[in-house]
Amino acid sequence: MKFSSTLLSVLSVATAVLAEEVKVFNWTTGWKDLNPDGVKERPVITCNGEWPWPQVRVNKGDRVIIYLNNGFENETTSLHVHGLFQHNTTQMDGPPMLNQCSIMPGDTMIYNFTVPDQVGSFWYHSHSEGQYMDGMRGTFIIEDPDGYPYDYDEEVTLTVSEWYHELIDVLHPKFLNRYNPTGAEPIPQNLLFNDTMNGTWHVKPDTTYLMRIINIGGFNSQYLWMEDHDFEVVAVDGIYVEKNVTDVLYITVAQRYDVLIHTKNDTSKNYAFMQKFDEDMLDVIPTDLELNRTNTIMYNEDAPLPEQIYLDAYEFLDDFYLKPLEEMELLPEPDHVVTITVAMDNLGDGVNYAFFNNITHVTPLVPVLGTVLSAGEDATNPAVYGSNTNTFVLQKDEIVEIVLNNNDPGKHPFHLHGHVFQIVDRGDDYTDAPEPVPYTANDSYVEPEFPSVRDVLYVRPNSYFRIRFKADNPGIWFFHCHLEWHLLQGLSMVFVEDPLAIQQNEELTDNWKQVCEASNQSYVGNAAGNTQNFLDLTGEAVQVKPLPDGFTARGIVAFVFSCIAGILGIIAICVYGMSDIPNLEQRVLDDFNMESKELLNDEDEEEIELQHQSSSSSNSKAKDSN
Repeated sequence: MKFSSTLLSVLSVATAVLAEEVKVFNWTTGWKDLNPDGVKERPVITCNGEWPWPQVRVNKGDRVIIYLNNGFENETTSLHVHGLFQHNTTQMDGPPMLNQCSIMPGDTMIYNFTVPDQVGSFWYHSHSEGQYMDGMRGTFIIEDPDGYPYDYDEEVTLTVSEWYHELIDVLHPKFLNRYNPTGAEPIPQNLLFNDTMNGTWHVKPDTTYLMRIINIGGFNSQYLWMEDHDFEVVAVDGIYVEKNVTDVLYITVAQRYDVLIHTKNDTSKNYAFMQKFDEDMLDVIPTDLELNRTNTIMYNEDAPLPEQIYLDAYEFLDDFYLKPLEEMELLPEPDHVVTITVAMDNLGDGVNYAFFNNITHVTPLVPVLGTVLSAGEDATNPAVYGSNTNTFVLQKDEIVEIVLNNNDPGKHPFHLHGHVFQIVDRGDDYTDAPEPVPYTANDSYVEPEFPSVRDVLYVRPNSYFRIRFKADNPGIWFFHCHLEWHLLQGLSMVFVEDPLAIQQNEELTDNWKQVCEASNQSYVGNAAGNTQNFLDLTGEAVQVKPLPDGFTARGIVAFVFSCIAGILGIIAICVYGMSDIPNLEQRVLDDFNMESKELLNDEDEEEIELQHQSSSSSNSKAKDSN
C-alpha cells in the first residue's frame, strides 16, 4: 500500500528519513479453532480472522506502519520484529515493560519505524507471555534493492516449529509450579512444516531455489535433511555468508538460514524432506511422540510419495565457521566485559526459575524506556532500573563482550535485540563432564580473523560462549534465551545503551503514551515508580525469597514433636510387648477412647464363627473318610 507523495514528504520531514515507500498494515488479533497438525483442533491466534499470519515483504529503507489492534477479550499483547535494529525507534521494539506498555484488550498500538540498513530473512511475533507459540507469528522479508548476491531461479520460504495441543495459558501455570520442581518443559505433540504437518514442497526440475528457512517455534531445535539433495548455505540471520554445502542443518528457535537448493532433471521420483526433534532437549520422550516427520519434495504427483526415512545422523553444519561475505575483522579487545552465569534452581515457593548471576528477571513497575527518558543524568546509573532486572548500562561506541557460562546441562539459544554480534569463541559440549566448564583464557586459542556474525547463538551443555558487538545503537535492548519457557522462568537481561543519546534522539509518540495510560501504567520514574528520588527503590518488584538453609522455625518445631512422638510410640510398643498385662486389648482400646466393647464383641463373634467353620470342616472331612 502506498501513500501520496505529499503524505510521504510529511512523514519524511517528521522522521528526518527519506523512505522509499510507506507500507501500512492493519492487524487485529483474535481466536479461531483450527487443526494445523491434522491431529487435534484447538484455538489458534489469528490475524484479521485468518491464520497463518501474513508474510511481510518490504525493501531496505521503507517506512513500515503496523496498526496492532488487540482483539482479545482478556489478554494483553505486543509485537516484536525479530532482528531489526530499530535505529532511534527503540520504543517500537516490542518487549512489554522494557520498550513499551502492554496493549490492553480493545486498544491499538501503532508500530511506526524505518527499515534500517538490513536485508534478508526476519520474522515478527508477540513478545507477551508465550503468545507466539499459540500462532501469533509471521515472516518478515527485507528485499535488497541491489539484488541478491547469489543467482537463483525461484524463491520460497519455509517455516518450521513445534506444536502443542494445549494452549500456553494452560501449560504455563503447570510449568511454573511447585509440582514441577525440576523445571521440565512441556513436551510438544508434533513438528510443523510451513504451519502444517507432513507438508509438500512442489518443485520444478533443474531449478535453483532460494529457500528462506526460519524456525518460528518457541522451544525445540530441529535437524533438517533432504533425501539426495544438499543445502548450500548463503546467509544466516540476515548476514550473507560465503557458500557452505551441508546435508544436515541444525536450526534453533529464532534462527534463520538462507539456502540454495538445486533440483534434479529427473521427475520420476519424489523425495523426503525430513525434520527431527532435538530429543536431547526433551526431559522425557513419550512413547507416542514421533521424533521424525517426513515431508515431500514433490516432482511428480503421479509418482509414489517418499517413504519415512529416520534421521539418526548428527553431523551437521557448525555455524561457528561461517564466514560473512563482507569480511568484518574481529572487533578489538573489549572495553566492557559482561560475564554471566546461567543456572536453573528453585526459590522459596518451590518453583524452578532461571537465573543470570543468581538473578531471575522480574518485571519493573515502569517500562525501562520510560525510566531512561524521565531519569535525567541518573539514567546512566544502572541502579535506577532495579535490583532484579539484570540491567547493564553501556557507553557510546564501546566494544562489549558477553562471556556466557552455562551451568546447566541443556542447550540455550540466546538472542540480542538491536544488534548482530561476532562469535568469538564457543566451548565444546560438556554433557558428560562431572562439573560445568566455564570460560578461562587459553593461550593456545586463536581467535577468528573474520568471525561468524548472527543474532541468535546457542550455548552447549555445561559450556560457554563469547560474543562481541559495538555499542553504536542507542536503545533498550533485551538479551534473553529464546526458549520461551526459559524466558517465562526469567532468563533475560537488559542493556541500556547510551541512555543520554536516547534522551536526545527519541521522543515518545502520543500513541505510545496512550497505550500506557489505557493500562493505568505509569511511564515515568525508576523501577519502583519513584519519581522524586531515582535511587530510592522502595517497593520495587523482586524475586521470590530463596529456599531457607536448613530448617525453618516451624520446621524445627514439627521435627522435634515428630521425634518426641516417635520415641514415645517406640517406648509404648516396647512396654506393651514385653509386659504380661491382663486384659491388654481392653486397656489399649480404652486408652484410645474407642468403643472397645463393640470391637471386642465383633472379634469374639468372628472368632466363634471361625471356630464353628473349622469344626464343621473337620466333621465333614471325618464323614468323607468314613
